[in-house]
Amino acid sequence: MDKKPRCPSRRLIRLTLKRKSSDKLCFLYHVFSRQWSHKYPEFKSDKGDINGLGRRLPGGAWNYHADMVPTFCQSMKVWGLDVDNIYVPVNFRNEHWIAIWISIPKRHIVVWDSILTHIKAADLDVLMEPFVNMVPYLLVECAGSDEERVKHTLEPYTYERVRVGVPLCRAGDCGVWALKYIQCHALGMSFP
Repeated sequence: MDKKPRCPSRRLIRLTLKRKSSDKLCFLYHVFSRQWSHKYPEFKSDKGDINGLGRRLPGGAWNYHADMVPTFCQSMKVWGLDVDNIYVPVNFRNEHWIAIWISIPKRHIVVWDSILTHIKAADLDVLMEPFVNMVPYLLVECAGSDEERVKHTLEPYTYERVRVGVPLCRAGDCGVWALKYIQCHALGMSFP
């Protein structure tokens, strides 16, 4: 009797990614973005030591850095070493989904939004603040050696919302749209 794969959608993505030249990718699920957005005020209020380190990261931050979660689809790839590109669906106020692509080498985050008028620029700044600040911090704090640590800085990442060439969708379809857009971009495919 054949066993069904425990995570068929991830299996499909992994099989398709084998055809892609770069396997330095990480796909995070929505819990990451919700947890980091929720815990960011604690991180922001913690000043750390004189070097800016020692601040309180959300629980499980190391597990994300080492790609050990979710437990049913671990890759054990370390951000900044084995992973250059991170894809994450992000929820805005429990009413709208966007997709983000975090490029570690470029120190930049790209935001794709299927309904550009839904999130105002000021609200997007607030939504992105945890990611532009905590991702570089995590890379420095969790670096395995001094050589790795000097490759990263505590300077916040930059971000942009892509406004041209991003297909739009109807209200209610934004969650599926975000996941499909992430998949297509990671595979280098055009969006259907």
